[in-house]
Amino acid sequence: MDMGLNGARVVITAGAAGIGREIARAFREEGAAVAVCDIDAEAVSAMDDDGIRAEICDVSDRPALRDFIIGAAEAMGGIDCLVNNAGTAGPTAKVEDIDPTDWDECVDICLTAQFIGVQAALPYLRRSTNASITNLSSAAGRLGFAMRTPYAAAKWGVIGFTKSLSVELGPEGIRANAILPGLVAGDRIRRVLEAKAQRQGRAFDEAEADALSLTGLRSYVTQRQIADQIVFLASERGRTISGQAVSVCADTQALL
Repeated sequence: MDMGLNGARVVITAGAAGIGREIARAFREEGAAVAVCDIDAEAVSAMDDDGIRAEICDVSDRPALRDFIIGAAEAMGGIDCLVNNAGTAGPTAKVEDIDPTDWDECVDICLTAQFIGVQAALPYLRRSTNASITNLSSAAGRLGFAMRTPYAAAKWGVIGFTKSLSVELGPEGIRANAILPGLVAGDRIRRVLEAKAQRQGRAFDEAEADALSLTGLRSYVTQRQIADQIVFLASERGRTISGQAVSVCADTQALL
């Protein structure tokens, strides 16, 4: 299906691997020009699509993030869509045992980097005729998540930030939405569940079944399903969707 994004200019943070890489692929399939950054130097060097501009950038380095976005905008002649995808899992511990430095790092990457990204991209988005911002939150952005308070707090913050952007920037024709993934199939969730099973002295299959039992559809979501939703929101078909926290989570009902 042609989503009307041929020639669109898209910037994606953490776009060289995982969900970000799939988002970049989805936009390229629609004919968009794409710029990505990533902290993973190996993933950046492995990018093999001539239509994707890729560079190394740690989004917690605020000047570097600004430079990346401005450089991408100047190279592509503007920005039509900003996807704030970068995130980190943060520490797993009881709240009283969490080092404030680890809290700060998690919030910096998951939330503050989105703020910095929007600030840098905004002058270019204002010149677009189809401007959108998509911020990655999480099912943890609407559910309690014991032992993961920094991550959950940051992801709840993403939703408040996104809704406020929608209200503030909507009169200028710039829409903003948040995506809330659930259990995303892939190596990352497998490692999480393997570690959980090991801590509990159980088999991986049991830990996986418990996690999936907390979803209405009893299933993972795929990276591509998340990417497809973001492409839709950035397209002409998504022009009246803004200020939304869109769950792509197989109806995740709890996080344990």
